[in-house]
Amino acid sequence: MADLIEILVLYYSRHGHVREMAQLVARGVLSVPGCSARVRTVAPINTPADEVSTEGDAWVTKDDLRECAGLALGSPTRFGNMAAPLKAFLDTTSDLWLSGELIGKPAAVFTATGSLHGGHETTLLSMMLPLLHHGMLILGLPYSEAALMRTEAGGSPYGAGHVAGANGERAITEDEKALCLALGKRLATTAKQLAKS
Repeated sequence: MADLIEILVLYYSRHGHVREMAQLVARGVLSVPGCSARVRTVAPINTPADEVSTEGDAWVTKDDLRECAGLALGSPTRFGNMAAPLKAFLDTTSDLWLSGELIGKPAAVFTATGSLHGGHETTLLSMMLPLLHHGMLILGLPYSEAALMRTEAGGSPYGAGHVAGANGERAITEDEKALCLALGKRLATTAKQLAKS
């Protein structure tokens, strides 16, 4: 049996919305034959290294990045930017940058915000910046995804999104779910195609 193409779905979630999106992205990955998803999270700032994740997913290590064929990166929006715990982890990856281990791997991003104009697109763009420095191939969502034109909540050509509401009261809409699934599927399909070449 051929080796599975493994996609790392890496996220930080404070209230569970981004974690739910990560699970949907992973389902999209799993919809592609021959692909698997490794779901990981990052620790909150100042969490002891030996503390167990309370999210239910293991803490990420740099080996997860080394071993993946593609990366889906998710974060809540913090003032139009990715959350500090995710940025803190990415700031530790200089050795991977120096060795070029992520060059040529496809990557995609997703986020949740409190309001429709709460900075979800700038957050997605901010998450792309370190991935571009690593030489990764950035994937978005094409307008062939019908939900991209229908959505009245989250989602953009830059990546999947969710508008959670000021107090996190809004559930993920069907269009937002469709875009998370589509993002995972597109990422896995691209990684599989790249592995063949």
